[in-house]
Amino acid sequence: MADVVTEATESLCPVCLARIPARREIRGDDGFLVRTCPEHGTFRTRFWHGPPGLVGWGREKTPGAPPPRQTAVDQGCPFDCGLCPEHAQHTCTAVFEVTGRCNLGCPICFASAGEDAPPDPDLDALDKRFQAAFQATGPANVQISGGEPTVRDDLPQIVALARRAGYGFIQVNTNGLALAADADLAKRLADAGADSVFLQFDGVTDAVHTALRGRALADIKRTAIERCAAARIGVVLVPTIVAGINLDQVGDIIRFGVSRAPAVRGVHFQPVGSFGRYPWHNGNEARVTLPELMTALERQTDAMVRVEDFHPPCCEHSLCSFSASFTLDGKGGLGPVWTGPSSCCTPPASPLARPATADVYHAPIRADEGSRQSKSFVARQWGPPPAPEPASPTKVQADDFSRFLERASLSRRFSISAMGFQDIWTLDLERAKGCCIHVVDARARLIPFCIYNLTAPDGRTLYRGR
Repeated sequence: MADVVTEATESLCPVCLARIPARREIRGDDGFLVRTCPEHGTFRTRFWHGPPGLVGWGREKTPGAPPPRQTAVDQGCPFDCGLCPEHAQHTCTAVFEVTGRCNLGCPICFASAGEDAPPDPDLDALDKRFQAAFQATGPANVQISGGEPTVRDDLPQIVALARRAGYGFIQVNTNGLALAADADLAKRLADAGADSVFLQFDGVTDAVHTALRGRALADIKRTAIERCAAARIGVVLVPTIVAGINLDQVGDIIRFGVSRAPAVRGVHFQPVGSFGRYPWHNGNEARVTLPELMTALERQTDAMVRVEDFHPPCCEHSLCSFSASFTLDGKGGLGPVWTGPSSCCTPPASPLARPATADVYHAPIRADEGSRQSKSFVARQWGPPPAPEPASPTKVQADDFSRFLERASLSRRFSISAMGFQDIWTLDLERAKGCCIHVVDARARLIPFCIYNLTAPDGRTLYRGR
């Protein structure tokens, strides 16, 4: 039997939501979160099923300038959001939910969208929320979400308000139905200041969409991408990965995204969590872990994408995500990993080379510097690809040539990443304190995404809907 390594942390009881001691157990390539509630017993959940194993994967964050403090410590994490003085990371992405309504009734929905949706906040309320949040976050990236934000006719005005508040990168999280139906919507959003669309995209067949979203959507998704490309809005494909439904399509999703590049800037996978309208009882068979996803990507792309290409994040906790930036080879495939100066969280290296080992990515990084690098990378990579400037014989200065190379290389990059959200079964409060994706609530408090959406098996929440 493999040696067992244990690491202390804290969690919540899935039944009573009391904060209790917990531990991470590392057994070979597997990681388990174990905790015991005095009243409701022991819970054991596998959150990592390698390879790559956990040993050597993590990346240490060292303290930097502290994030903003909006609330005091009273009951302790996660009951004092946010952000309270126990939080350890700045806001990388500020999520603004502008509606609880939706034009789909997906069987899976972390927000339970469409169920008893409250009235939409008006433009004045949103304007105040954007401005108040900016005072706390500074120039973070913004995601406008819901519900389905495109059900609001005034969405372009909302985008403009976020831009006016000072935010420099604005992304719309959408299922794409309205973008496909309204030929001018993408342009109106671009004109208002939208840089990117975070497009729900669960697979390349209608069977997958029907299983996860309740209807055939493949053609609609393709049309939405075409509309965004014409309007010069960057597109990120966002598949929700569910065991037994679309884990076998991750390679096809990558190939589809590459075939639509550079309009499609990358793919961001999200293994399903037990949130909202998809709660499940504790069970390892229902969970797709990050290393399982990395392995599936290598196998299904015939090693065009390899496990060793991926590295842990520099912003959020190391157990929360992985990413890599590739180069488009011009033949419908991906070339070596991009490790140049604009790549996220990588040290200077040969611009186009696969690292011999992932260790180059694991040097400690200041938390605030990791946040800065991550925000910069997302804004560059997920926004619209720039048109390369033609070299001018009258401009031979080094900075002009460098700018030309940078713009050309940005058009050739393609990112692959994944976020392993924590649900009630995997909640690790050490990870939660390192979260950089914060939902901005109606009072402009910043609440870590997984904490905001945390859902007990009986449907109780800590923050959403309260």
